[in-house]
Amino acid sequence: MIITTTTPAMSLITLGTHMAEFIWHALLAGIGVALIAGPLGSFVVWRRMSYFGDTLAHSALLGIALGIAFDLNLNIAVVICCVLIAIILVALQQHRIISTDTLLGILAHSTLSLGLISIGLLGVRLDLLSYLFGDLLTVTNTELIWIFIGTAVVSSLLLFFWRPLLAITIDEEMAQAEGYPVALIRLLLMLLMAIVIAVAMKIVGVLLITSLMIIPAAAARRITHSPESMALAASVLGCISVILGLFSSVKWDTATGPSIVLAAALVFLVCLIPIPNRSGKT
Repeated sequence: MIITTTTPAMSLITLGTHMAEFIWHALLAGIGVALIAGPLGSFVVWRRMSYFGDTLAHSALLGIALGIAFDLNLNIAVVICCVLIAIILVALQQHRIISTDTLLGILAHSTLSLGLISIGLLGVRLDLLSYLFGDLLTVTNTELIWIFIGTAVVSSLLLFFWRPLLAITIDEEMAQAEGYPVALIRLLLMLLMAIVIAVAMKIVGVLLITSLMIIPAAAARRITHSPESMALAASVLGCISVILGLFSSVKWDTATGPSIVLAAALVFLVCLIPIPNRSGKT
């Protein structure tokens, strides 16, 4: 019979290897989301769709409930729910029954409440806090694959439809005159937001997803002079925010999602500092 003993040194090495693995998983997942949240967030900033993004993000919890009820993959269920809410929103906007901001407020809070109640009625034990505020440090290999699949899909569609998306952002009437299908492109933008919301749930949670798109994009707007450079800078600043937030979370044992958002806010404040030009003027 062979007796194996585990020394304290071996235990520390095993623990250190495990910690390094989940931190790398978290870092890769966060960067994967930040890379695509930046360019998409630029469109959200340009088109002033932050409240719309919040509405879609809040409806993600309803998507989780539907996914559990019908035994669907939660990411796919969230995308489907977000797209349906987007279509409903567009249809209601066309009737102009009430103002858009009021409609968004009603849908955002109604879908969030309906999602919470539905999950409660289903009787499923679910860590709601991880969905509301994110739980980046528990990202699994499967979730990491989903994140990079979502990032690849959204990146490809953004690159392919960059000109039409930019055209309807600048002037929808002019874009329509140039032959662009404005309604379909607007729906595509909503679909891309839905995919990003689905893959970003684990990173910052449904209550903070929009901030990960908006804050780096708003910071990039301060330091760039073209749409393309702003989209690229937003991705870079988003990655910096993820790195700072993740390691501050590990160091001070704080919630990872809010830590990333605060790091993004800090980056934004730094970008507000006026940079002197060559003549010495600010």
